[in-house]
Parts: sequence; structure tokens; C-alpha cells
Amino acid sequence: MPFQIYKRGRFYWAKCWVEYNGRPIAGPYRRSTKASTEAGARDWINRETELQIRRHVVGDEPSKTFSDAIMLYNASPKTAKQLIPIVEEIGDMPLGAITGALLKDLGPKLKPLACTDTWWREIVTPARAVINNSHELTGTPLIRVKAYAKIERIAQDKLRGTPSRVERTPADQEWIDEFCRFADPYNAALVRFMFETAARIDQATSVEPQDLKPTENLVRIKAQKAHDDVWIKVSPQMMDEMIALPPKRPKNRKTGKLMKPRVFGYGSPTGYNTRWKTICKSAGIPYLSAHPAGRHGFFTELVVRQGVDPVTAAKAGHWSDPNLPMRIYAHAETDEADVRARFRTNHVQEDPVQTSKQQKSKKE
Repeated sequence: MPFQIYKRGRFYWAKCWVEYNGRPIAGPYRRSTKASTEAGARDWINRETELQIRRHVVGDEPSKTFSDAIMLYNASPKTAKQLIPIVEEIGDMPLGAITGALLKDLGPKLKPLACTDTWWREIVTPARAVINNSHELTGTPLIRVKAYAKIERIAQDKLRGTPSRVERTPADQEWIDEFCRFADPYNAALVRFMFETAARIDQATSVEPQDLKPTENLVRIKAQKAHDDVWIKVSPQMMDEMIALPPKRPKNRKTGKLMKPRVFGYGSPTGYNTRWKTICKSAGIPYLSAHPAGRHGFFTELVVRQGVDPVTAAKAGHWSDPNLPMRIYAHAETDEADVRARFRTNHVQEDPVQTSKQQKSKKE
């Protein structure tokens, strides 16, 4: 008996058996096709029928393993390096046997002294991407992983003896000015550029001479975190400062070869670190890395100190969702003691209105 389809709520359902040569081989079925159209339901029926007939004729196909899924995944060099220990641990496991809990449990095994944020970023995320990529390409099981709970993060931080989420101190104009007083022209321009534009350090150090349009005060910053290359407007003073810097060709530390000319002179997003520590020490100011000096400083300066609305500030800093920088990058600067003191302010109270009887009693 062929499949019958019927609508139940939003989706079409299928019922009956899968038959081969007039004999039922799978079923009975009474399940949702997850399709909201009749055509989609019939596509599901055709795929299910083909799958069951192939299984009946040739038997069950071998289950794909995590190692098989790796071969289908186009990993970046960074992600490939993260996947090596994961493959060594679960490479032979069938994808259907891998659960979210299993991936999360790899953290303590592979990186026992790392925080839960590192486990999520370097273990769960790449492994999940491999599994779900195989699902899209070959129909293997999809996986969803629940984030580490706060109690898990606190427990791991206690085990490590150090907090994993330290409050960042954003740069302010005074810090920027002191830094630039003791910095060379390249680093002074670099920190001002990030503070003014909210560019990430990798985007800033990647700026090449051809990425500048001086007549329009435009700078092209490279794609990052799901954003395409974009031209951003800078102040005329910032542009003057950038074009005054003779481009430098940094050396690739791994190959020893000279790289393309860079406006700020650095060839990697970590090369600035040592120099900045020296500058901060000479200036007598606390050391801030590029992220709090740039993106954190940018958003806090605009929203908290200057009162710019968060939507405008987020758009200027190229955040797609203003809630994200409000949650992470906006730092309150009011002292807690000042807030508490507001509740202790003595308010002037008006004298209560006295009745004639009270006034007479007072005179007596």
C-alpha cells in the first residue's frame, strides 16, 4: 500500500509501509515529514523509500566516524590545529554516538587547566562545526550543545585558582594622550586609530597603503567575524597622521621573508605587545592591551562619557547588534560609594500644615 499524506497542524504527515516488489520492508509509518507543503512531503517520502530499499538490498552502510567527517570539513590552519587532539580522542567514534555532553567533557581531558570559555572556543565549537558540516553534506546526525553553566565556570576557575572573566579597564582620552606622549609615531597612530574607529588589532595591523583614500578620509579594514571588508570614515587629523607614516615591510617570523608594506609597521596582531608594555611603563600608566584600548575604550567613550545613544555607537563601531557592546564593552564609571551616598542625602521637608486646633494648643 503506497504512502498516504495528510496535513496535521502546520506540517504534512505520512502513513503506511515502504514496499519492495510488492512486499512491505519497513514500517508501519505514522510520522511528520517536517514539510509544510505537499511537494515537500512527497520529497521526504521519495528519500525515505529510496533509503529503505537500499538498506534492504545492500544492508546497513557503515556509520560515518568523526574522522570521516573531518575529511569533509574545510578547516582553517588555526581550526585544523585545534582539531588534532580532538580527532586523536574521538576520531573512531560514530557521529551518531557523539553527544553534546561528550564534547563538553573533552575540555577537562584535553585542557585541564583551561577555563570553560577556552574549552568552548577551542574544543566544542570546532568539533560541533565538523559534525554539523557532515550533517549538511551527507545527512548524518545534527548536534546541538548546551553552553557551560555558570556553576561549571566558577568551579573550573576555583580549580585553576584564577578567574576567567576579569573586568577590563577601557582606555580614556587621558590614557591615550599619555600613551602617545611616550610612543613612537607608529604606535601613537595605531592606538589613536583603534580608539577612534573600534577596529580590532588584527584589522589595524593589516592596513596597507592601498587601503587608504586620503581625499575622502576613508580606510579599508579587512573582513572579520562574519563582516565583509568595509571602508570606514576617519577624522582628517587621523588620516593626516596615517599618511605621514612611511610604510614598513615587516618580516614574517616563521619564514623570515618580508611581508607587504603595512601602514602601522606590524606584521601580526601580537607584535605590538612588548613595545606597548615598554611605552606604558615609561608613561607611568597601567598597561592596556589593544582590545580594551580600542573597542572597549571606543564604546565606553561614546556611550558612557559622551552620552551617544547605543544604536549609533554600535553602528559606528560595526557591531550588528547594539545589545552586544552594551553587555560587554560599556563600562560603568560611577563609583559605587557615590551611588550609595545618594540614598543618604538629607531632603528638605516642608512643615506640615497645622490645624487651627493645633495652633491654639501651641499658643496656650
